Amino acid sequence: MPNIVVLIKQVPDTWSERKLSSGDYTLDREAADAILDEINERAVEEALLIKEAQGGEVTVLAAGPDRATEAIRKALSMGADKAIHINDPAIHGSDAVQTAYILAAALGQIEGIELVIAGNEATDGRAGAVPAIIAEYLGLPQLTHLRKLVVDGERIAGERETDEGVFKLEATLPAIVSVTEKINEPRFPSFKGIMAAKKKEVSTFTLADLGVDPETVGVANAGTQVTGVTPKPARTAGEKIVDEGEGGNQIATYLVGQKII
Repeated sequence: MPNIVVLIKQVPDTWSERKLSSGDYTLDREAADAILDEINERAVEEALLIKEAQGGEVTVLAAGPDRATEAIRKALSMGADKAIHINDPAIHGSDAVQTAYILAAALGQIEGIELVIAGNEATDGRAGAVPAIIAEYLGLPQLTHLRKLVVDGERIAGERETDEGVFKLEATLPAIVSVTEKINEPRFPSFKGIMAAKKKEVSTFTLADLGVDPETVGVANAGTQVTGVTPKPARTAGEKIVDEGEGGNQIATYLVGQKII
């Protein structure tokens, strides 16, 4: 009966207009609707499928401001048992390495973890590296970018699809995995699940609770810095080609000129 932790994140809605703040050029999270990242819904779903087949407990772990509780409740309404919320203003602007360090510190506080499931990348940062960095910090085997996951006793196996083909991966628990959009179709929370989520345990931790020095994280201590941004130019009308027998050649010439072909 695996004890599973799922890493989740609240992100700006992909279909909303997203922008950076004018001060430190970090993502302006108040400028767009906030949602539970879709890839995290699939990670939660995979954890719930394992729980339904083998028993165990599913805990969701998120780092973010007060608003992140909305994403946490969504995961709990899907069927997760409890949640941990890392909420500290010093986290603001942390890069992938710092974020992984904070999450690894939180995971170190949870007893009996056998499996950590995450999405392969968040739709806001698109770094795609946090699960692997956490595995390095904790000394755990990592099976990343999986389209299929099987838990069999103390062993897990998965399939990773790349341009070169499909790779089969195996490891022994405890381990951390990340999943892609092909892993499953997440369930919709039921009314019963939504009501039950309101009563489920959500533990809140600060960096101090985790033993993380705030001077090692945040935008001021990140490994990279954004020094300026330029708005995306407005779309202009395209060039219209009237096909009088040479349309194909004209299109091919344009594509060559744009170095597309």
